[in-house]
Amino acid sequence: MNVKGTVHKYGGNVDTDVIIPARYLNTTDHAELAAHCMEDIDKDFIKRVNTGDIIVAGENFGCGSSREHAPIAIKASGISCVIAASFARIFYRNAINIGLPIMECPEAAKAIARGDRVGADFDTGEIVNETSGEKFRAEPFPGFIKEIINAGGLINSVQLTMDN
Repeated sequence: MNVKGTVHKYGGNVDTDVIIPARYLNTTDHAELAAHCMEDIDKDFIKRVNTGDIIVAGENFGCGSSREHAPIAIKASGISCVIAASFARIFYRNAINIGLPIMECPEAAKAIARGDRVGADFDTGEIVNETSGEKFRAEPFPGFIKEIINAGGLINSVQLTMDN
């Protein structure tokens, strides 16, 4: 599984309250959540994001509350992958559960700049900054996580298993 996109870059400790502000948590509509994704940290994010783009961030991305709305808003906005130095553990699992690919790679998170064109290979863990030519290595997804992401999330994965 591979993705390529333009980078939207953020620093460390981006919490779920700025990924999707609490005032929008009264909806489960994915398009509505996407319309407000990142607006408290980057008011123009939703105007700039294109399908397939990638978020790159510093340490502890997704800290704060355990709301599933945060990775849903990111995925629904068109982001194909989040690369960060590290993730809050509950965000990490919520992202996998809804089928949002995420990769931990401190070196990539530090070196990649906003606007760079980046590719990621989830099978090998390779991250390539096509703008600078630099290559980085993250841990590839284990098979069971690839299955969940390929299915579009945990619920879909379980449903596929039950159907077979």
